[in-house]
Amino acid sequence: MDLTAQRARRTRVLEAIGEGSVLLVPAARVYPRNSDVEHPYRQDSDFHYLTGFEEPESLLLLSRVHAEHRVVLFCRKRDREREIWDGYRAGVEGAVETYGADAAFPIEELAQRLPDYLENVDRLHVKLGRDRAFDDAVFRAVEVVRGRFRKGVFPPTAYYDPTVILHGMRWTKDDQELGLMRRAATISRDAHVAAMRATAPGKREFEIEAELLRVFRTNGSERPAYESICGSGPNATILHYRAGNRTLEDGDLLLVDAGCELGSYASDVTRTYPVNGRFTAEQKALYELVLESQFAAIEATKPGATLDAIHDVTVKVLVAGLIELGLLAGEVADRIADESYKKFYMHRTSHWLGMDVHDVGGYFSRGVARQLTEGVVLTIEPGLYVAPDADVDPKWRGLGIRIEDDLLVTATGNENLTAEIPKSVSDLEALVGRA
Repeated sequence: MDLTAQRARRTRVLEAIGEGSVLLVPAARVYPRNSDVEHPYRQDSDFHYLTGFEEPESLLLLSRVHAEHRVVLFCRKRDREREIWDGYRAGVEGAVETYGADAAFPIEELAQRLPDYLENVDRLHVKLGRDRAFDDAVFRAVEVVRGRFRKGVFPPTAYYDPTVILHGMRWTKDDQELGLMRRAATISRDAHVAAMRATAPGKREFEIEAELLRVFRTNGSERPAYESICGSGPNATILHYRAGNRTLEDGDLLLVDAGCELGSYASDVTRTYPVNGRFTAEQKALYELVLESQFAAIEATKPGATLDAIHDVTVKVLVAGLIELGLLAGEVADRIADESYKKFYMHRTSHWLGMDVHDVGGYFSRGVARQLTEGVVLTIEPGLYVAPDADVDPKWRGLGIRIEDDLLVTATGNENLTAEIPKSVSDLEALVGRA
């Protein structure tokens, strides 16, 4: 296990928080599903980013006050009986030997030991308001320190949100992260191609989802990055539709929005194609319009650009095409100004991508749109959705199309991480249903 990147990140954070500071990051909690069954566990992204430690009931403490214990992990003790049931634990020994902590203690000792680490701390970097039990544990420790004033010590006097530092770091990706994201993109490529080949009239939406999951897992992905969307026919017009049991019908479009997660890094891809392997005239016209808008948005993705500017480029192409096809009327500028296009295109074009599928990083700074910089990864995902009951010519109704790729901003432009996933009309027609 190579945890070099995590060690380097901790060093950067310790430098950033400054003298007299302590930073706390808790692991994700375990949540019950029903009875004695738990939801599948997925580690908190910030905690994983700094530790690589995958166990629950843990806490990372970074200190610029304690000279010897800069990195402290509280975690579960080794417990042979529980390990028989739930799997191997690193324990406090592993936290030091494997994960690089200067000191480690059983999580059961948190209430006893945390006050010692909060003595004479000027600034406490801790995210409050998300987990009441964690908040209470921190405040109890602060109160214990406050009660030690006769010893000449003082408690934290200022509180800061650690995500300002952590999410600023996470917004741009290092080489290790990009390696994982490229591999996740490759696995997602194989999964989408397998899904395309498996698509045919008579199949169910959940069968396509199953094909995606099969390829994800057989190629080493821990899980999908999000619940896969496999919407056929009118279901393709529902933005967050989940794969259901509708039968794919001859003449349908199938919208597949799916990406794998690898090493806690996400891929996020959407492709739309005809179930029978042949676009109708109307399907092709809308599809090529969405594809044209995506190409324009990709060309606009470069250092210095903003997501607003990329979205504006996308909207301009889509609106001009909708007017040409008769789905809107009038002038492009007027339809953009009155936002009448939003009945067909109601979401934004991009979001950040990384450890979270909608990754961290502000979109604005003091009201000003954030400019792209080298190392940022984002999606480009225009779409058009004509509701089954839309007030348009019936030939357009019930068509939903989205095309999504993952782009890395480079020094001179961008690299499309998912470019190898087929999306031209000719490529899709040559592939769909060719199991």
